[in-house]
Parts: sequence; C-alpha cells; structure tokens
Amino acid sequence: MKYLITGGAGFIGSHLADKLIEQGHDVHIVDNLSTGRLANIQHLVGNEHFKSTIADILDYHMLEQLVAQCDQIFHMAAAVGVKLIMEKPVETITTNVGGTENVLKLAVNYDKKVFIASTSEVYGKKMEFDEEVHGLNEEHDIILGPTNKRRWAYACTKAMDEFLALAYYDEKRLPVVIARYFNTVGPRQTEQYGMVVPNFVQRALLNEPIYVHGDGEQTRSFTHVKDAVEATIDLMNHSQAEGQVFNIGHGHEISMNDLAKTVCQMTHSSSEIILVPYTKAYGKGFEDMRRRTPDISKLKNTVGYEPSRPIDEILKAVVDFYRKENSGLVAL
Repeated sequence: MKYLITGGAGFIGSHLADKLIEQGHDVHIVDNLSTGRLANIQHLVGNEHFKSTIADILDYHMLEQLVAQCDQIFHMAAAVGVKLIMEKPVETITTNVGGTENVLKLAVNYDKKVFIASTSEVYGKKMEFDEEVHGLNEEHDIILGPTNKRRWAYACTKAMDEFLALAYYDEKRLPVVIARYFNTVGPRQTEQYGMVVPNFVQRALLNEPIYVHGDGEQTRSFTHVKDAVEATIDLMNHSQAEGQVFNIGHGHEISMNDLAKTVCQMTHSSSEIILVPYTKAYGKGFEDMRRRTPDISKLKNTVGYEPSRPIDEILKAVVDFYRKENSGLVAL
C-alpha cells in the first residue's frame, strides 16, 4: 500500500510512518514543520519506502498531487496543544478546519479512504462521570465553554472535523475512520506546546522547578505512542470501523501531582514541585477538566485493542529519549 500521512513529521505521525514502513508499505509524509520536526523523520531519509514533502496542507493544489498518488490517507496534521490555541488562535482554527476540509474534498475526488485524528479535548467540560461509567465513551454529550473562552476553540475545531468527516461518510459515502487520542506520550514528543510529560521530564533532568497547574489533583490517562499507532492501523484495516468514532487511550488515571512526583523519583531529580494558578499560567477565565479518562470498550470490541504499556514504562521511554537527546542534562 501507498500511504499519505499529513503531519507526518509530528510526534504521532512519525511513529505511524515507522510502523507502516516496518510492515513493508510505502509512506509519503507532508508537513509544514509548524509543530513537526525534521529530527523526527531524519532516520527515514534514504529509505526507499519513504518520501517527504515540506508544505502546508492548506495548499490545495500541492495536496491534490499527493492524494492522487496514494492508496489511503492518515490525516494527522493539526495545530495542537492548549498553549498554541491560547497564543495563536487564528492559525489553530484555520489549520484544523481548513486542512481537514481540503483532505476530505480530495479524498472524495480520488476515492481514498481516510483516517481523521481527533482528540479527547472534544469532550470539553463533561468530566463528572456517573459512578457506573468507567470513563468517557464515544456517545457522551460534548459540553464546551462559551466562545469568549479561547481555551475551547481547539476542542471546537476538532469536533467540527469530526462532524465534517461523518457528513462526507453519510452524504458522499467516503470511507472515513475517526479516533480521539487521549494524552498520547512517548519519545519525540516535545514540551514546546504545553505537553505535560515531556515538560516535567525536561525540568526534572535539569533539576529545575516543575510547575503543576491548579491544585494538581486533576487526573489524566496516558497512552504509549506505540499502543496508539497499533490501534490506529488496526482501525484503518477494519471495514466495520468506517463511519465511526473511537477512543484510543489507556484506562489508568494519574493526578498531575503524582505524575510530577513519579518523574522526580525516576530521574533522581531534586526539582521542587510548585503549584501555579491557571490564571497565572494561561490568563483570566481559563478552564480545565478534572478528569479525562477514556472508555475503550468500543475499540476493544472492534479490533481487540488492549494497551500493553503501563505508565512507568511510558515515562521511562520519555526519560531515556531526553537523556539521549540531551546527554548533558541528566540530574545528579
């Protein structure tokens, strides 16, 4: 198969490229390097199964040439992270909505199956779980904040991507698969856009203060990127996944306080853990969710998915990556 990966120089996209090439497929990535990095794909340069184009997916004519040459599309490109939506709202909204619209239009024109990468952010403020419900499932209502709270714009753009993709499936019969990633973590992820694990690890390795927002008791569930990539490919290979939305994640929850403490222990760091109010970190009116844990039963029932890597293994992979990348930053 010949696959096109938009955002292929990004964190998840580059790992996806690795896995597809390992399976014997040809991969062409396109990335404008706004959040992706050449370092993420440098090891693939020269591989006969790999090609890359540095360009923006808002360039319709460029994208058309790449879509015409592939068999299937993994649309991973997006402006990502809460920090980016707070700093560059126009770029985030136009990239996410306009880029997805371009991909879907061309996929219909050239009859290509498409995977749409979405996010757990679309669940918005629905974080109060029924005691009988173990995590957020794909049928939960979406509850976003008001439009004057910029924090919710990213979630809204990804929800619109989902609506648009499902509309193409219903009206145009375009085969689409949608997945909501829950806090995917691993080697190559950068702390630059507010990603919590690489941020904590980098600071711990430097023995610098680790800043935890709010009271630190908010919880998240972290998934190793290799588990997420395997689930992604399995969904694209399963015809019953077409026209549906799936959570991809891990059911284990950890608070930000416990995450910071675990990172410090793992790195033997002397970093001080400091609580920072959301207003100081992101400005007045910022809202966060207390819990964000997926119900992955639908994914398990469809493709047999079981995350195999626990939180300690996930954190160790990130620590090892940064120790290797920044050999002088090991905490003493």
